[in-house]
Amino acid sequence: MNKPNTKLSFAALLFFTVFASTVYSTQVEDFIPSEDLESVTKDIVKKLSRQHYAAPPLDDALSERLLERYLKYIDPGKLYFVASDIKEFEQYKTVLDEQLKAGSVDAGYVVYNKLHQRNISRLDWIIEKLPSFIKSFDFTVDEYIALDSKDFPWAINAAELDERWRKRVKNDVLSMRLNEEEDIQAALLRRYEYQLKRTQQINADDVYAYYIDTYTKLYDPHTNYFSPQQMDNFRINMSRSLEGIGAVLSQDYEYTKIVNLVSEGPAFKQGGLKASDRIVGVGQDKQGDIINVVGWRLDEVVELIRGDKNTWVRLEVLPAKASTGSKFVSIKRGKVELEDKLVKKAVQQVYYDGEVHKVGVIEVPDFYVDFAAMSRRDPNYRSTTRDVTKVLKELQAEGVEGIVLDLRNNGGGSLQEANSLIGLFIEAGPTVQIRHANNRVQRQGKFRRTAYYDGPLVVLINRLSASASEIVAGAIQDYQRGLIVGTTSFGKGTVQTLIGLDAGQLKLTESKFYRISGMSTQNRGVEADILYPAQYDPEEVGEGSLTGALPWDLIDPAGYPTYNDFSPIKAELIKRHEKRISDDPDFVFIKEEYAFISKNRDITQLTLNQVQRKAEREAAKTTLLGIENKRRAVKGLELLTSLEEPIVAETAESAAKSEATKNVVNDDDVFVIEAAQILLDSVKLQISANIATAEGLQKTGS
Repeated sequence: MNKPNTKLSFAALLFFTVFASTVYSTQVEDFIPSEDLESVTKDIVKKLSRQHYAAPPLDDALSERLLERYLKYIDPGKLYFVASDIKEFEQYKTVLDEQLKAGSVDAGYVVYNKLHQRNISRLDWIIEKLPSFIKSFDFTVDEYIALDSKDFPWAINAAELDERWRKRVKNDVLSMRLNEEEDIQAALLRRYEYQLKRTQQINADDVYAYYIDTYTKLYDPHTNYFSPQQMDNFRINMSRSLEGIGAVLSQDYEYTKIVNLVSEGPAFKQGGLKASDRIVGVGQDKQGDIINVVGWRLDEVVELIRGDKNTWVRLEVLPAKASTGSKFVSIKRGKVELEDKLVKKAVQQVYYDGEVHKVGVIEVPDFYVDFAAMSRRDPNYRSTTRDVTKVLKELQAEGVEGIVLDLRNNGGGSLQEANSLIGLFIEAGPTVQIRHANNRVQRQGKFRRTAYYDGPLVVLINRLSASASEIVAGAIQDYQRGLIVGTTSFGKGTVQTLIGLDAGQLKLTESKFYRISGMSTQNRGVEADILYPAQYDPEEVGEGSLTGALPWDLIDPAGYPTYNDFSPIKAELIKRHEKRISDDPDFVFIKEEYAFISKNRDITQLTLNQVQRKAEREAAKTTLLGIENKRRAVKGLELLTSLEEPIVAETAESAAKSEATKNVVNDDDVFVIEAAQILLDSVKLQISANIATAEGLQKTGS
């Protein structure tokens, strides 16, 4: 098959589009890859084939996947290309692999050049049509806009694309009308003009990064190409010395999605944002104009959100899969650094069997170590294990009856620290197994018998506990050294390394974690012994939600002892836990809120009828308000009249009014309090089980 004349077919297509006469007023030059990128591309292909853990072959099948994924990446909403474009691109389905091996990225540039031309032309078209659009919109007719375009067919022609864009603009206008914003036309004009300006700032190096990063992610979602500029951002994130709001973001088709909030960062402390929320607009200052960022690159959105300490950023957010419409959250930027991620301790007082008991709580938000200070033998170098050792001794001195190790929202960090932390709770033994690309299995652990904390232990995890956190939780569970409570963890069981390139760097998955039992943490995570109600949809948050995630598997177990046998008391522990949370207003609230969100999870479209849309929003708000007020009524708190009303602080005095919270002295964190209750249950039940066993042995004369 002869290669078609791309420029000719492109021009012919433009001639027949509806917007040809008004859109292509500006000549857009094609991007061309620089010559030095040929050697960089060959180097990336070589390193992936030789060093990646899975290393699938670079063949026609991968070529086809690359084309499909690239089109999805650059046109996620299917708003620029039409079916005839996709048919034209099919000539590359089985040749991209050969091009990459030869160091060529020409096809990636041809496809992107067409996208770039369409993007600029479309924004020109919208800016010109906006006044007439706004005048013509009829918000009384019944029509809908799709929420998720990933299963859309490609538009048949430009007229169909025009209609999709008309609905997008209409939805923007309707949202602003419902939010009672003023001068909608001027505000939208600023949005689209800003988007046009940003689009025109894209350069050839950006195109290379788009294409090559799409290629590397075919190997697994944690294998990435970083351009020199992106590498600078990566270093800032790794140093944790950036100034911003403290949120980890990802690209979710045309949306910017919140993956998690940095513990103790500005957004975490203030509240208002949750994992899986989607940021659709960003403004500067408390009352700044909102710039629509739907369809923007992730680094562009990050650049808008990041800013100087003590300045404000205003976000327009779509709550995760809910139908309440967008909300606005103003956040004061702050320093997001290591100090916000250090080990913390607390003493949780709990009424149990008519008495006050003290349980120690150790929060480990990250696994960190100051390698530079350690290498120069600084006796006071900081690390997670050293900090936990210190607070563990302090808590024991205060007479606590057990320890709750809180690993919620801990995304990982130093493997060395995860291993040494486990060593604080076992006498000796393996802690993790690592299998490399050559199938060699390396075991790490504590191989000198030393003193360790041998008291009651509960490890608290949630869906955002990942990587090193899962190693710790998995080892404690395998040794039966303590109980794991919470929800199933994230499921990231892979190890990455950074490799330098002549232009940028390659982050490559080189090995895989395995528990000492032989089970991988990859994809499945660590399942809690005692489950809490879900707060995150596993289809939206977790390794399994990421495209191309490596599979779960098994290897041979390591030899290791066990410290306890929880099996005789586990059923009773679960029974007592479920009874407590069935009456607890906070847990009831969590379950009802999650049920509401799950019910609305499958909504695929929004009405563009203003009366109907407003009614749906009000109904959703009424439901959520009812759920919140039900919780507040049981706890003796003042009821709210709307979700926008400031929430009065829940003091110990107000909590004491509630029969449902009579067993709590410090009503700080219901998840920690319940973990402490489970710990005390386990102590009591194990004592009873040991007495019963001893009595049984006496009767048999053993």
